[in-house]
Amino acid sequence: MTTSPDSPPPSLATRDFPVAGMSCGSCVGRVERALAAVPGVDSATVNFATQRAHVSFDASQVPYSALVQAVADAGYEVPGESSTDADDPPDGEPPSPGGSRGGDGGTGGTCENPGVAAAVDGAPNAAQPRPVDPTEARERRELSELRRDLSLAAVLTLPLLILGMSHGAIPGTDGPTGRWLQLALATPVVFWSGRRFFRLALLALRHRVADMNTLVALGTGAAYTYSLVATVAPGLFPHAEHGHAPHVYFEAAGAIITFVLLGKLLESRARHRLGDAVRALAALQPEHATRVAADGALQVVAVSALRVGDRILVRPGERIPVDGEVVDGTSAVDESMLTGESLPVDKASGDEAVAGTLSRTGALTLRVTRVGADTALARIVAAVEQAQGSRAPIARLADVVSGYFVPAVLLVATITGLLWFALDPSDQALATALERFVAVLVIACPCALGLATPAAVAVGTGRGAQLGVLVKGGAVLEQASRVDAVLFDKTGTLTEGNPRLTTHVDRSGFPAGALLGLVASVEQHSEHPVARAITQGAVARGAQLSAVTEFESVAGSGVKGRVQGHEVRIGTEAWLRDAGFTLGDLVEDAGRLAADGQTPSFVVVDGQPAGLVAVSDPPSEAARVVVAQLRAQGIDVAMVTGDRREVAESVAVALGIERVFAGVRPEGKAKVVEDERARGRVVAMVGDGINDAPALVAADVGVAVGTGADVALAAADIALMRGGVAALPGAFALTRRTMHTIRANLFWAFVYNVIGIPLAAGLLFPFTGWQLSPVVASAAMSLSSVSVLLNSLTLRRFTPEDAGAVHATLASERGVAHV
Repeated sequence: MTTSPDSPPPSLATRDFPVAGMSCGSCVGRVERALAAVPGVDSATVNFATQRAHVSFDASQVPYSALVQAVADAGYEVPGESSTDADDPPDGEPPSPGGSRGGDGGTGGTCENPGVAAAVDGAPNAAQPRPVDPTEARERRELSELRRDLSLAAVLTLPLLILGMSHGAIPGTDGPTGRWLQLALATPVVFWSGRRFFRLALLALRHRVADMNTLVALGTGAAYTYSLVATVAPGLFPHAEHGHAPHVYFEAAGAIITFVLLGKLLESRARHRLGDAVRALAALQPEHATRVAADGALQVVAVSALRVGDRILVRPGERIPVDGEVVDGTSAVDESMLTGESLPVDKASGDEAVAGTLSRTGALTLRVTRVGADTALARIVAAVEQAQGSRAPIARLADVVSGYFVPAVLLVATITGLLWFALDPSDQALATALERFVAVLVIACPCALGLATPAAVAVGTGRGAQLGVLVKGGAVLEQASRVDAVLFDKTGTLTEGNPRLTTHVDRSGFPAGALLGLVASVEQHSEHPVARAITQGAVARGAQLSAVTEFESVAGSGVKGRVQGHEVRIGTEAWLRDAGFTLGDLVEDAGRLAADGQTPSFVVVDGQPAGLVAVSDPPSEAARVVVAQLRAQGIDVAMVTGDRREVAESVAVALGIERVFAGVRPEGKAKVVEDERARGRVVAMVGDGINDAPALVAADVGVAVGTGADVALAAADIALMRGGVAALPGAFALTRRTMHTIRANLFWAFVYNVIGIPLAAGLLFPFTGWQLSPVVASAAMSLSSVSVLLNSLTLRRFTPEDAGAVHATLASERGVAHV
């Protein structure tokens, strides 16, 4: 698994917070450099598309206020914060879904709001009003201000354009009268609607840098100042002596402000949609819950007030507020938000319930098991937000270009203006030079370069979360798009994941059922699916469970413990032989069971071979389809498992897998991955158990099936949260589609500037007579960044069926039968 630069060492804290005031890619670099310069900060990445910073730092050295101050010193701000804030939320704490990203804002305790208290009488908790996310509120204010300023600018610019382009054809507008009227119309547009550009340009100047606001302010300021002088004192211009009134560019200044504001409005609206996936997930958690007090009384409390061990009541039609275990009641629970399955799941006493799922038919009493950032829903939201804030390696070129872009444009614009003034022999040389200077300034668009990668990453990872595919960052996304070899674990990944105890061989001499009871007693302490199958099957056959001491689990090998005074070991032949035990005739019995597709485990009691327990886990039909689809994409597929070769090959034949690595221990799985990478492959490892974690880490891309162990999910780069391994082809298709979108965004952003800037400079004028007016240049600049965002938003329409169509096409092209 490649180590993402966005993944800090465990000793470091992380913080994710909004940054306001960024207008282009160069702003991102400025904020990143300011944060990285704070002593104790390990890394800082800033996402222009989501307007958020992600910082890894030593919490013992760096207070949060120091990060806020660094952002302020760079000329930007953290909304709702100041560097003197004393009450900092805990560093590194993930946001709670459904509330503010900076905290839930609740104080805990019972809710005193009468409207909320009415929920006790039957109103579903999902209906309670939800506090407005500060980030969302800020975005709404920004949109409102942009609409207001754009409305004023558009109303005044329309007659301004008519006057400016009529060239005196409208009676009464020729001469000084027309120029003074244009001045009256343009002044509010430039200095009221366009005030933000001048304010931010001055701020950038104080920090001795330049950005997109610098370009707009210089362009409109130059056009307006020239026109103002031409209106107030036309005699200052040489050609005025011959009776020629100097040309004014009020309409250009007004149109530039109007078009740039329009682009900013469209950009802001599109950028707001980048976070729709996270907001939709966060909205699944209700703000309040009905807590059952010790005396049975019902209290409506904020979800943030719940603690592990509390009991809560969930009525029909309500969403489950936190993760918990059912202690009373039955209900059909809609878990489609996690599993993708449309049919509800029946829940009864002892079953687990997950935050955000919907109770359909009955009332449930739950014992709270996880709250806050520990719930499955909160972890999903935190993972998506972190992924959206990450940067793909492909963005490095755009980052480098953005850092030099604005100074380069200023230089090109200045040279362009000087050359046109020097080479134009007419008395309009100054006006022409000014027009070319302004056109070059306003057509340049660093925004498109800055948005090209983060916008696509944000939409792609957000869409993945909606489909149950968690991609942990832009670097993972880029690496996954190049995968050409996939290694699968067997149990629970390629099989149905529901093994059943099928056979047990008793050579112990104990009373009937006693050996099975000893085995089940030890296995009940293991998390492995085979252990659960043995325990459940033994209990179903009447085995009695006993207390276990000295329990130990050896990943990929077996378990041992002391039961009723006996030392009991259950595991693989290799593990027991290495421990010095002789297994005798049990080896032949195990071979027969394995040839029949069963997975045998040897049982040793007090150092003597005592018997066998065998489970059967049939191959998954979905896995057979997945293998065929991956092979159709040209991806090599192999199986690596700790199971016996006979069992592994039986499953492989059923699934169409030709290469099998059997009898491999956890550390051996990592070695298989490294060997595959040494062959020049980009390797993905797919697994679901603790014993898969080393291989997941060793792979270029680790993929965990979401129903598996938490350790596997933590070690993986991609988590398939619903649909099991069936979601894998769609996940790879989504990463490739996202990378295609990023490349398209970068291509058009570069091409736009490569073509637009020379055209605005008038480079083609001597050959074609083509010139680009500042008005058209400003419209083109505004549309360029919007087009990048809109192209990124097309990823929202991606569906797993899209992947199926890709597979079918690839299969047809290669002549491979599509399953």
